[in-house]
Amino acid sequence: MKFQTVCFILVTTGFAAAHDNFAFPDGFLLGAATASYQIEGGWDADGKGVNIWDTLTHERPFLVADRSTGDVADDSYNLYMEDVKLLKNMGAQVYRFSISWARILPEGHDNKINQAGIDYYNKLINALLENGIEPIVSIYHWDLPQKLQDLGGWPNRELAIYTENYARVLFKNFGDRVKLWITFNEPLIFMGGYTSDKGMAPSINTPGIGDYLTSRTVLIAHANIYHMYEREFKQQQKGKIGITLLSFWCEPLTPDYTEACERYQQFQLGIYAHPIFTEQGDYPSVVIERVDANSKAEGFTTSRLPKLTSEEVNYIKGTYDFFGMNFYTAYVGLNGVVGGIPSRERDMGTIVLQDPNWPVSASSWLRVVPWAFRKQLNWIAKEYGNPPIFVTENGFSDYGGLNDTNRVLYYTEYMKEMLKAIHIDGVNVVGYTAWSLIDNFEWLQGYTEKFGVYEVNFNDPSRPRTPKESAKVLTEIFNTRKIPDRFLD
Repeated sequence: MKFQTVCFILVTTGFAAAHDNFAFPDGFLLGAATASYQIEGGWDADGKGVNIWDTLTHERPFLVADRSTGDVADDSYNLYMEDVKLLKNMGAQVYRFSISWARILPEGHDNKINQAGIDYYNKLINALLENGIEPIVSIYHWDLPQKLQDLGGWPNRELAIYTENYARVLFKNFGDRVKLWITFNEPLIFMGGYTSDKGMAPSINTPGIGDYLTSRTVLIAHANIYHMYEREFKQQQKGKIGITLLSFWCEPLTPDYTEACERYQQFQLGIYAHPIFTEQGDYPSVVIERVDANSKAEGFTTSRLPKLTSEEVNYIKGTYDFFGMNFYTAYVGLNGVVGGIPSRERDMGTIVLQDPNWPVSASSWLRVVPWAFRKQLNWIAKEYGNPPIFVTENGFSDYGGLNDTNRVLYYTEYMKEMLKAIHIDGVNVVGYTAWSLIDNFEWLQGYTEKFGVYEVNFNDPSRPRTPKESAKVLTEIFNTRKIPDRFLD
């Protein structure tokens, strides 16, 4: 009997310890995320200017899978209180959303401020705070004012100054209440808007040149915003500034391809993270060496990768309070050359593909690979000195429906891997916002793919929101601050 009791104590103690690994630490922030163009609608309401996604969807609708637009989307411009109620009902502590640059500055420049835009975001921010929800604001989430694109867009280095001026307007108007700021969301993706005339806005075909020019402008703009905030606002507002970068785990096909996956990481994530988060600063050496060599072989007198001066390197490095991380899926990597001449894909010298055995989603690029999340978190922690990481997007796409079992499994399995990285590996993850709060306009896929935990009926002018099973499970997780026992092995 005594032996049995001892065994029971050991087993239950081990059980409790294992379950502790699936609880969120004190102070860990949980919530959901959206983006302005994807949910707001009101594309020309109350003085808002035109942005590059307005232009793309109106002038080249054939680039969008269902030829749809974000003109109305979820109508959150009018229904923002509905979104706040959803967050409140879920027990969300934080809400990550973006501000529409053209809604604040219709022509992109700070000489003309649209008060109606200021009023809209003031109402949203105040409503969040009144309901105990902290705002996390993305300054730029892909919807550049068309007037600035007409000046060349992100490859034009002057945009670094215009972005700083735009950010200053936001800090002046909202910084007394907003304490967490993200300068840019996924520059890896919007730099791709300059690599093809069939891709993301502004859909301009300058691969291997326009995208690299964009990277330099974004890095300088990010540093401008960070330093300006430190200089003009930090002492009084006491906020934090970060940048959100997209990462995909690359698993070597065999150990022989480890270097190929390392190149992939540096060309995808390191091109932005290395200049900001390392002590050395600058672009990763492998990126510099390969682009320089390929440029020379292709007959260019100067490298297609614009050089950062030593002053710029020092100016950019260390400009962070946290590392915003978006993560969805993984690839298998091996050596090989793909992509046109010139292109960043060709410069990278890595071929990636996905294992057909990995579970699928509605998105061709998104397969379910939970273990890769933990590996990517550890890679970032090791590569960049374990900075505070805020997971600002993580989610799953399907074709709609309230019984979204696959999304529930995605969230619970990915969160379990994140919690292992925290509790077992010591990775400094401080927050998590699920993508996305509501079904929305999913860029070039229009409304054909759904990421929301709340369903939105886009055929109904009132745009009703209905909780899916995933919303109910996230509500349970947000309120108990742990993964429910039924999802633990």
